[in-house]
Amino acid sequence: MFESIAVVGATGAVGTIIRQLLEARQFPFKRIKFLASARSAGKEIRFGGQTYRVEELRPEAFEGVELAIASTPDEVARDFVPAAVERGCVVVDESAYFRMDPRVPLVIPEVNAHAIWRHQGIISSPNCSTTQMVVAMKPLHDYGRIRRVVVSTYQAVSGAGLAGSRDLENATRARFEKKPHRNECFPHPIDFNLIPQIGSPKYEGYTSEEMKMVHETRKILEDDSIQICATCVRVPVTNCHSETIHVETEKKITVAEARRLFAAMPGVVVMDDLANKVYPMPIHADGRDEVFIGRIREDISCPNGLVFWCVSDNLRKGAATNAVQIAEALLKGQGR
Repeated sequence: MFESIAVVGATGAVGTIIRQLLEARQFPFKRIKFLASARSAGKEIRFGGQTYRVEELRPEAFEGVELAIASTPDEVARDFVPAAVERGCVVVDESAYFRMDPRVPLVIPEVNAHAIWRHQGIISSPNCSTTQMVVAMKPLHDYGRIRRVVVSTYQAVSGAGLAGSRDLENATRARFEKKPHRNECFPHPIDFNLIPQIGSPKYEGYTSEEMKMVHETRKILEDDSIQICATCVRVPVTNCHSETIHVETEKKITVAEARRLFAAMPGVVVMDDLANKVYPMPIHADGRDEVFIGRIREDISCPNGLVFWCVSDNLRKGAATNAVQIAEALLKGQGR
């Protein structure tokens, strides 16, 4: 049991789910505190039958805290995470800031839990779109070694935070009421539209979100030889990211074998019966912690290719749940 833990970014969309998960999964601790920006400081939070007052995120707030689970923007993590570690706190960090630091393990517990114990005070949780893809890739890579991946993502507005969710809701209402609407978050209308850019321009026409999928996947699977081409698209769906994933493997994997491998993978649910219109959709994954896979078929354009459809709740397994699972793994390994 940890003596003292903290939830950082406790009033945000992911922080709210982290609180719910800690309560529902009965994560053991003696003391807990909730930290957020000065704007949210002073708000009251109900947790475990008690009322807590949100504290302002400051370096001194980590005095005596053993474990922090944090969901903040990169620039906030850059400033506060080292300050927390200096005070003896282990930080499970949802931001992108430390993910590619070679000293920081990037962890999906079902995939590379062993990497947790390389930490030097910081453990990073991957990008939401990377997480569900790598959970799906893991059993295929172990069995037949993946050489190449082509992935197209269809990412819900919740991935852009509360402002992204408000944009979809308010813009849709305004369109039906024939009223003007000014976006709070997105550069283009998201209602009845698709935006083929998530993140900033990064490399040779790819965006930062797309390059995260490239670099993070290789780091998690510890295989820099995997070739990855990603296209990330924002879609007018409230929650849950969907992906079409094409993989080429060294060893051929049949559809039947792929179904068996997926079904045996912890955290994966197979929904795959095209004839009866059974396949995962965002409405199935919403509020769930698993990665859902369907539409499994051979890629008829190459000899050792597979194609499948993958859906997951980006706020849960793509963020909050993964971070809490890392914290649970730390708890089990206390005293190592």
